[in-house]
Amino acid sequence: MVETRTVEYKGVILDGGAEEEATDRGAEDRGGWTNRLDFLFSCIGLSVGLGNVWRFPYLCYKNGGGAFLVTYGVAMILCGIPLFFQEVAIGQYLGSGGCTLVGQLCPMLQGVGYATMTMVFFLDLYYCIIIAWTLFYLISSFTSLPGLPWGSCGNWWNTDSCYTAGMDVSLRFNVTNHTTTPVEEYWDHRVLGLTSGIEDLGGVQWELFGCLILGWFLIYLIICRGIHQSGKVIWFTALFPYFVLVVLLVRGVALEGAGQGLLYYVTPRWSELLSPGPWIDGATQIFFAYSVGTGALPALGSYNSFHHNCYRDALITCVINTVTSLLAGCVTFSILGHIASEQGMGVDEVVKSGPGLVFLTYPEVVLKLPGAPFWAAVFFFMLVILGIDSEFCLVESFVTGMVDNWPETLRPHRSKVTIGVCLLLCLLGIPMVTNGGVYIFQLMDYYSASGMCLLWVCFFQTAAISWIFGAEKFTDCIHQMVGFKPGPFWHFCWVYCAPAVMIAIFVFYVVEYVPAKYGTYEYPDWAEGVGIIVSLASMLWIPGYAAYYLIVTPGSIKEVT
Repeated sequence: MVETRTVEYKGVILDGGAEEEATDRGAEDRGGWTNRLDFLFSCIGLSVGLGNVWRFPYLCYKNGGGAFLVTYGVAMILCGIPLFFQEVAIGQYLGSGGCTLVGQLCPMLQGVGYATMTMVFFLDLYYCIIIAWTLFYLISSFTSLPGLPWGSCGNWWNTDSCYTAGMDVSLRFNVTNHTTTPVEEYWDHRVLGLTSGIEDLGGVQWELFGCLILGWFLIYLIICRGIHQSGKVIWFTALFPYFVLVVLLVRGVALEGAGQGLLYYVTPRWSELLSPGPWIDGATQIFFAYSVGTGALPALGSYNSFHHNCYRDALITCVINTVTSLLAGCVTFSILGHIASEQGMGVDEVVKSGPGLVFLTYPEVVLKLPGAPFWAAVFFFMLVILGIDSEFCLVESFVTGMVDNWPETLRPHRSKVTIGVCLLLCLLGIPMVTNGGVYIFQLMDYYSASGMCLLWVCFFQTAAISWIFGAEKFTDCIHQMVGFKPGPFWHFCWVYCAPAVMIAIFVFYVVEYVPAKYGTYEYPDWAEGVGIIVSLASMLWIPGYAAYYLIVTPGSIKEVT
C-alpha cells in the first residue's frame, strides 16, 4: 500500500486568505513514499545521472580541466548544497512541487514557478535525445559480434583520415596531417550523420527516431502511476552505475598515457579563471547536476512525511553526486590521455569538446577490455539507466507542477496528462534526431536550462524563500520537521552567499557573453537569436507575472507586496 498523508502548512500564512487555501490544499491526498529510503534513492537517482557522466566531463574538458574544478567546488559549497537542502525542505514542508511553492510564499513571484516549469519542459525535451543516442549504442553493441562497429576502420561510414593503433605508421598522417579514430567517426558519421551546420538539418535518422520513441515509452512505463510508487526501481537505477564506473576506472587508469590525461584533469590553468566560461559552466553544472531550480527536488520532497529527516538525505545525496562526477571525470580523462598518447597529440587537442564527448571516450576504453561487446552493452545499459532515472524524475516534476497548479481539473486525469506530456515531448524532439539535430541539441543545452536562465530562476526562488518568506522563519519550519535548526552556515549561504554568487556570475555572463559553439562550429546570428529567445521564454515569466500581479491586485504597491 502507498502511504498517504495530509499536508500541514504550519507557519505559512502570509495573508488573510492563505490559511483557507492551505487548509483546502492540505486536505488533498497526494500520496507518499512507502519506504523512507525510497526518497533518498530517488534524490540520488535524480541528481546522479547523465549530468555527472555525460555533462561534467565535457564541460571540464572544454574549460581547461583543473580550472573548472575550482569554480565547480566554489559553486558546490556556497550554492549547490545549501540550495539542494533548501528545495527539498520547502517541498516537504509545503507538500507541493516547484510550480506552486514560491507562489504560496510570495504570490507576486508566482512567475518563478511558471519559469521553472518552462525550463523543465525544455530540459525534458532535449534530455531524452541523449537517451536515444545511448540506446543506439546499446543496440549497436550486438550488431557486429564478436566485435564492435566502432572498433575498426574500413566501414562504409569511415573516411581516409581514420586511424587505429596497429595500422601501418606510413598511413598515420594523410595529406591533411590529421587523423580521426574509428570511435570518433562512428559518432559523427554513423550515429549522427553529421551535416555541416544547423542550416542543413538533412533527413531524419530513422534508427535514432526509433530509439527516441523507445526511450519515451520506457519513461512513461515508470512514471505512469506516479514516481512515489517507483521506489524499488529507483534503488536499482541508483546503485547499478557505480559498479560499471569502478570497472571502467580500474581499466582506464591502467592504459598507457592515462597519467597525462589525469594530470590535465587536476591541474588548474589559472588564466582560465579570468574568463566567464569556467565560472558560468561550473555554477550551472552544479545546479544542473543537483537538479536545483528545476522543481524536481520540491516534487520529490513533497511526498515525504512531514517529520522526515531531509537534512541527512540532502547531505548524503550531494556528497554522492560530487564523488560520482569526480569519478566519471577520472575515467574520461584517463581515456583522453590514452588517445592523446596513441595519436601523439596534447590532451586538449585530441577530440573536439562537446556533448558527444562521452560517446568518444567510453567506447574507446571498452575496446581495451576482454569481452569488449559485453562491457559495451553493460556500459551503455548503465547510461540508459542513468538517463531514464533522471528523465522520469524531471518529467514527474513537470507533471506534478501542472497537477498541483490545477488540482481539480488535472489530478483525476493524471495518467492522461502524463501520456500527453510524453507524446508531445517525443514529437517535439524529432528535429534533434535529424542529421543536423545535434546542433539544435547543443543550442538547447546552452540556452534553455542552463546559463543565465537557470541562474535567473534560482536567484528569485532563493530570494523568495530566504528574503521574503524569511530565512529565520524557514529555519523554524525545518525545526518543526526534523527537530533541530540548521546552523549559521546555512543561514549565511541562503541569505548572502548563494544570491551574491548567482548575481555575480549572471552579470559576468551578460558582460562577457560568449556565444554557443559545437566544437569549432560557430552558429549563425539567427540561431543565436533563437537561443536567446529560448532563454527569455522562461526568464520573462518572473517580471511579467509580477507586473500582472501589481496591476490586477487592488491596493497600493506596498500593500500588495
